[in-house]
Amino acid sequence: MTEHTSSDPTAVPPPPVLPPRATLVRVQHRTIALLCGAQVLGGLAMGASLALGAILAERLSGSESVAGLATTVLTLGAAAAGLPLAALAQRAGRRPALATGFVIAAVGAAVVAIAVDVGWFPLLLLGMAGVGSGTAVSLQSRFAATDLAEPRTRGRDLSLVVWMTMVGAVAGPALLPMGAEIAGVLGVDELAGPFVIGAAGAAAAALVLWSGLRPDPLLLSTAATSSDSTAVAKPTLAQGWQTIRQIAEARNAVVSVVSAHAVMVAVMALTPVHMTHGGASITLVGLSISAHVAGMYALAPVMGVLTDRVGRVPTVVIGQALLLAACVTGFAAQHSQRGLVVALVLLGLGWSATTVAGSTLLTESIPVPQRPRVQGISDTAMSLAGAVAGALAGVVVGLFGYPVLVLGAGAISVIAAIYVLTDRPR
Repeated sequence: MTEHTSSDPTAVPPPPVLPPRATLVRVQHRTIALLCGAQVLGGLAMGASLALGAILAERLSGSESVAGLATTVLTLGAAAAGLPLAALAQRAGRRPALATGFVIAAVGAAVVAIAVDVGWFPLLLLGMAGVGSGTAVSLQSRFAATDLAEPRTRGRDLSLVVWMTMVGAVAGPALLPMGAEIAGVLGVDELAGPFVIGAAGAAAAALVLWSGLRPDPLLLSTAATSSDSTAVAKPTLAQGWQTIRQIAEARNAVVSVVSAHAVMVAVMALTPVHMTHGGASITLVGLSISAHVAGMYALAPVMGVLTDRVGRVPTVVIGQALLLAACVTGFAAQHSQRGLVVALVLLGLGWSATTVAGSTLLTESIPVPQRPRVQGISDTAMSLAGAVAGALAGVVVGLFGYPVLVLGAGAISVIAAIYVLTDRPR
């Protein structure tokens, strides 16, 4: 048999020969382990960015009013990277797409470190946009975990990768003292040190995936569903949107994850500010954010098992109910610091359940050749919804107050749950 060759670097690679089922199981286990390890390494840059972004923006710009711009640019960077990385996965597989995303994140973290040392605010924003690519990779990694997963364990496999995101998110801020020491050795500003660590972590994650993610899970999945290489034709962005509109399960999944992310970001962004205005200490605010992050990630495997055993749509509805409970708690306990911490934990749990179940539903509702493009659309929509929600939340609180914000966010969860329960194939 003649070996396939092509001088066109954009040519669609032929699907690999499908190995025996036992081999596929081993490949899946190895893929999950690699993705989890990369999540930890790449998460170091994200953890440092989230912990220091606002502080650095205020310091370098000299204005408190633009302190939130660094985080906004980080989110927009994730949105901008989502579709191109998905297109690369569509064309060449998960390995080059995920590795490329982490390389961009590593360069972004290095640029942030330079910006901090030279004190240049525009360069900080440019670097933050690059670091946002790491968020896009983190989102797409959860889908890579499902490429070869069995239907009965698809939610669990996806949730394990989501779970490992917590390690990087927690380790990033925890490495601030070490970053200061490294900065001292390099002779740069102490706040540049954590981003040096982040750049090294993202680069290591790229190397792990590039060297280890062989065979490529997406290409193997394509081979498992079709022996015809023409089935891997590249769908356009418009075709991806059309696929979502035509398939009820896909519509439900996208509505679920996008609405949950918008609600989570809007409430999470302003609740610490509301707590501070109510007299909460910085320590309590920090602990509340840690509790929220734990709610998002710590029980992700539980949400995955729930998704597999109870069902995708029921778990999505449970997640939306938890989001609503968080908003109601925030409204009822708006003057109670403990009550607001409970609200943030519920908010994280609701996001976790909805995101795990919704992402699983999206994956299995789309034909394999079209999955990366549609998944990229969903991830980009999530990131954009988060950016818009975060920006509008401040406006709403400024004009109407915190109670209106949480009630409005709760209404979004109710509408999303009703849509998922009533939408049927057209």
